[in-house]
Amino acid sequence: MITITAATGRYGRLVIDALLRRSVPAASIVAAVRNPQKAADLAAKGVQIREADFDRPDTLAPAFAGADKLLLVPSTVVGERFPHMERAVNAAVETKVGRIAYAGFINGDTSTLRLGEEHKQTEAVIMASGLPYVFLRNGAYIEVYAGDLSNIGYALSTGLLKGAAGDGGLVSGASRDDLAEAAAVVLTSDVPGNAVYELGGTPFTMGDIAQTISDLTGKPLVYHDMPVDAYGQALARAGLPAFLADIVADTSFATQRGDWYSESIDLSRLLGRPSTPLADVVEATLKRNGLL
Repeated sequence: MITITAATGRYGRLVIDALLRRSVPAASIVAAVRNPQKAADLAAKGVQIREADFDRPDTLAPAFAGADKLLLVPSTVVGERFPHMERAVNAAVETKVGRIAYAGFINGDTSTLRLGEEHKQTEAVIMASGLPYVFLRNGAYIEVYAGDLSNIGYALSTGLLKGAAGDGGLVSGASRDDLAEAAAVVLTSDVPGNAVYELGGTPFTMGDIAQTISDLTGKPLVYHDMPVDAYGQALARAGLPAFLADIVADTSFATQRGDWYSESIDLSRLLGRPSTPLADVVEATLKRNGLL
């Protein structure tokens, strides 16, 4: 049995779809979710639905019972991710889960990202648990750069895509679909011992993103690099809460520090093909967000 936490999120749903495409019986998949009512579409496919609320530890062990493999998808609550994951790992130990797969960030052990600290803590707890593990260190989602943060419409209106990534900083980004498919490959494979996969696609710069969006929309758009503090202040003026603006700015600035770049070919090797081209992911994202 394969259990997926946060299964009603975008990534979790895509992993389940990829498992089904790989002929995993729906009844052998457990969607462990905070709100089972939001998983009605998964239940209609035959997937088991179990309540798993990271804020209610008593729900976790019953949700994980019988799992040969457990994919831990961290919550989105900054500052609560590690406590959530620690509770999940404890429940996995209690129920004798066969193997934990954890979806973290690329370069998880060396990243200087403020958002990366909780991933480091979680990986450490998993390693100390004694359970076999796989770390799926996901590269940045291309979709986030291409409009899923709802900033591209404004950028197109001004002709400037702002950030603090540096003019030549490289991002080994990939699509959610590719990263979910890679997870499904790992979850349906016999991985000997413990394993770490650095899952980055073909590197791009923010200038590449701006040029691709401009080419697709026919509107002028160039990347405008800013000092990290100035970028954070600009985000705050645009309405982001101050703590979130600082985190987003740091996430962008981390590109200059090399945190989002990897020379690993793990992703293409798992997929058995090159990762989806940047332009294809950007185009699909713009269409989904009504910008094409």
